[in-house]
Amino acid sequence: MKLYDIIIIGGGPIGLNCALEAQKAGLSYLIIEKGTIVNSLYNYPLYMTFFSTADKLEIAEIPFITTAPKPGRRDALEYYQGITRQKSLNINLYEKVLKVSQDQNFLVETSKATYQAKKVIIATGFYDLPNLMNVKGEDLPKVNHYYSEPYPYAQQKVAVIGSSNSAIDATLETYRKGAEVTMIIRHSEISKSVKYWVKPDIENRIKEGSIAAYFNAEVIEITAHAIIFKDENQKIQTIENDFVLAMTGYLPDFEFLKNAGIELIGDCLNPLYNEQTMETNVPGLYLAGVVCGGKDTHLWFIENSRIHAEIIVKHILASSN
Repeated sequence: MKLYDIIIIGGGPIGLNCALEAQKAGLSYLIIEKGTIVNSLYNYPLYMTFFSTADKLEIAEIPFITTAPKPGRRDALEYYQGITRQKSLNINLYEKVLKVSQDQNFLVETSKATYQAKKVIIATGFYDLPNLMNVKGEDLPKVNHYYSEPYPYAQQKVAVIGSSNSAIDATLETYRKGAEVTMIIRHSEISKSVKYWVKPDIENRIKEGSIAAYFNAEVIEITAHAIIFKDENQKIQTIENDFVLAMTGYLPDFEFLKNAGIELIGDCLNPLYNEQTMETNVPGLYLAGVVCGGKDTHLWFIENSRIHAEIIVKHILASSN
């Protein structure tokens, strides 16, 4: 069995950046990705526009060129998948990592094989597991935790749960394709993190009554033909409904991290790692990217976690001398 210097779990932008740093340092590496290249970006809404400008999404100082002021999903797919081809990155696709264990070296067991490495970097992001509401009816076919495009919801009664960027995009797009949209928001206002050029649009649609919005509301149950929730006055509301878009956020795979031996701390289940090296409490096991934030998935993103790759590879090189 080949012994790699590094195995990188996750082929998103930060995982690719780790591979580029390893390649530059002359280290042998393998990326293992459960889907396609930058799989999470592939599963983003089809017409999504990034908050960041293109230069903030660049990795390895490779220019991200786009004519739009802010790149969209397709631009990002072309950029990151193009880098993977151009740099001939060593990546296994559609191979899910099941377990990371340690003997003399690390053993990484996947759905297809077992690999051996001196060091492991987990760069799995957080888009895999929906943050469930745990209400009756959440598992009905009409409920979706992922949104791709508005066309299936034309002329339908749609409830959108949440008030972050994904919820606002879903609300506005489905509304403009003829859906009757109701927003159910557990906070008192639209999230402050919503893209600044979109926020006035949703606020004006709510103000004019084109889109119904219930603030300080809590979903109680979802049925085949309705959604039941408690409004800000604690009154039970039942609204006729065809589809529910539960844009309640996503979480890292905490069970996978725990099984790898990583200690999780506090209510946010923050993984324990050294901020100077990105090494976890398991020697030789590193974290990179948004997975570092635990439940606080807004703490890290591409723009501010690109540096993790350089930090990790620098520490690996220093510790091997």
